[in-house]
Amino acid sequence: MKIGNMSNARYILNRCLSIVVPCFNEGDGLDAFFGRLESVLVKLGRYDYEIVCIDDGSRDNTLEVLCQHAARNPRIVVLELSRNFGKEAALTAGIDAARGDAVIPLDADLQHPPELIVEMVRQWESGSDVVLARRKSREMDHLVQQLVTHWFYRLHNRIAECTIPRDVGDFRLMDKRVVEALKRLPERRRFMKGLFAWVGFRQSVVEFAVEPRKAGKSSFNARRLWALALEGITSFSTVPLSVWIYIGFTVATLALIYGCWIIIKTLAFGIDVPGYASLLTAILFLGGIQLMGIGVLGEYIGRIYSESKQRPVYIIRQRYGGGNEDA
Repeated sequence: MKIGNMSNARYILNRCLSIVVPCFNEGDGLDAFFGRLESVLVKLGRYDYEIVCIDDGSRDNTLEVLCQHAARNPRIVVLELSRNFGKEAALTAGIDAARGDAVIPLDADLQHPPELIVEMVRQWESGSDVVLARRKSREMDHLVQQLVTHWFYRLHNRIAECTIPRDVGDFRLMDKRVVEALKRLPERRRFMKGLFAWVGFRQSVVEFAVEPRKAGKSSFNARRLWALALEGITSFSTVPLSVWIYIGFTVATLALIYGCWIIIKTLAFGIDVPGYASLLTAILFLGGIQLMGIGVLGEYIGRIYSESKQRPVYIIRQRYGGGNEDA
């Protein structure tokens, strides 16, 4: 690798790009995906490449189709996980297995256009360690999803220790040194967008328009998106814990003020008939506040419990293609 004097440009010959593709029930669209992706990679003839595909416990013919393409193209490597571990774990498995000088996570549904890789590589050659792919708009998302996503980014970036770029997903190019930094992060419960942001490095951005899915349907429903958002906030911020100090202080202050008012009122006007409805409301309100605080505390304790067991993030059942096949 030769670096220019002032431009910090990269002139790279015979280096390797690793495309990491997590797959879950993507069998119907894989032929079209490989057709577009390989045509782009062939245009980047000055680079060798590998395509690391991870079958994340698919229930359709995804693994069979992946193995057919691996038999056709020796640059395609297939990792079969022992069960469905989730996209974050599958993405981690692919990044761990990637050997390229740059790594590009890419969805197999073709909503991430493979043609954008050419521009990503150009910016990488110009000195960027990370090239982010940012969505131009969220018109394809329904209104509720747009609102939830908007408020998630606002809340997360206000309270978390690192800022997640808006409308940027897993699709990006990362230099090998960025990948090595990611591999040193020991979390078992992994929120990859946060980890990508946490490691930092010199970044640039390219924009793209999200395309419709070519086949199948997204596995991310409202429940899973909510769980992912909760994972992101609890992974990179302790504000949900510390905020209960202020909530408790506020409630205690209001209770003290109300108690003083009751004493003054009693001395001035005598004792009224007790209000059982207001007393019950106050008890239920305080009980709800306490249960919410316990729930937040439980989320963090659960993360500590999960991390303390030190189970692997994923288990590879078998590796196919790439000139190597393990039982």
